[in-house]
Amino acid sequence: MRLISATSTAMALALCASAALAADGLGYGPRPAYLIDRMADGPLKDKLASCMGQTPKRSDFSIGHRGAPLMFPEHTVESNRAAARMGAGILECDVTFTADHELVCRHAQNDLHTTTDILASDLAQTCVTPFTPAQGDTPATAECRTSEITLAQFRTLTGKMDAADTSATTVEGYMDGTAKWRTDLYATEGGTLMTHAESIALFKALGAKFTPELKSPSVEMPHNGFSQADYAQKLIDEYKAAGIPASDVWPQSFNLDDVLYWIENEPDFGAQAVYLDGRYGVEGFDYMTPATFEPSMQALADMGVVYIAPPMWMLLTTQEGEMVPSPYALAAKEAGLKLITWTLERSGPLTSGGGWYFQSVKDVTDTDGDYFTILHALHDKVGVEGVFSDWPATTTYYANCFGLD
Repeated sequence: MRLISATSTAMALALCASAALAADGLGYGPRPAYLIDRMADGPLKDKLASCMGQTPKRSDFSIGHRGAPLMFPEHTVESNRAAARMGAGILECDVTFTADHELVCRHAQNDLHTTTDILASDLAQTCVTPFTPAQGDTPATAECRTSEITLAQFRTLTGKMDAADTSATTVEGYMDGTAKWRTDLYATEGGTLMTHAESIALFKALGAKFTPELKSPSVEMPHNGFSQADYAQKLIDEYKAAGIPASDVWPQSFNLDDVLYWIENEPDFGAQAVYLDGRYGVEGFDYMTPATFEPSMQALADMGVVYIAPPMWMLLTTQEGEMVPSPYALAAKEAGLKLITWTLERSGPLTSGGGWYFQSVKDVTDTDGDYFTILHALHDKVGVEGVFSDWPATTTYYANCFGLD
């Protein structure tokens, strides 16, 4: 596989092309119609079918999750340009840092071995866990971190589809693990990586708004004098330096302390800070039982939290074969919290259960057309503000059909 380095020249060309894209070039592609064709007959299918031929419009309801990683390498110029073409009104840069404390777009500080070509480069020697081939029942392993390389070194890497074949005995085999329901079609020449500041420039040129996520470090903080507060502040400072209004930015974190830091120290940006709720992994937490929520929804609101973002399955349950709001969703709305959720078209086809993101509704979904059924339940019954998607065209089509800006 031939991989092209992310250079300042490539970024400049991408920005020039994106400036034109901001004005036109929006389109859904064939997927929304494909999904509608597979829906069960009924009023929702009829409504969506009636919108065939509508003019695509950008919508803030449609949020590009790392761009459009169903088919493009995540957190790359190419992935985000694809998401913008599909009408995503908000784009995401997951933010982590390099050894010299520069902010870059990666889903995790320790994911370079699955999302880039680092294992096939000279920088493989920087990996905290070198590639070890599978042997017998022992899977192949590797771990490579942005915190082990400088920004200059990061720029020499290229993006690939996020995947690893842990049964592999070679680096080439390990890197070639893309799920069969995704594709390498748009990754054959590699993806252009971005710094956080470059993502701001790109998204602005694309006419999109911003939702950066401050990722948990894989290293102990403070890191060479760089504290967690420094990290959270630097994220905001890069929007200020670019002249981006706080009203166009939804900073996110799974760490409630980060959200509270922004609320206290950057109130304009903190007003739209998003608490990503990962409490599903905490012992004793049950999304169906509000008494197990610690802190409670009302306590979060009293702290100044305005937006909360759980995975989709926590917002829905089923009743008599229909999707309805979960007790979690009802408690959040009762406390006055605004809801954003993640991630549509992420964990596999609904024909085979849909995977982790769809676990609470798997008994009432049996076709990929039910992506629209889920979207409708999230909008019409739960009242979410926006939905992250790995293929934003689906969410944009729904938003346009129902008049959501």
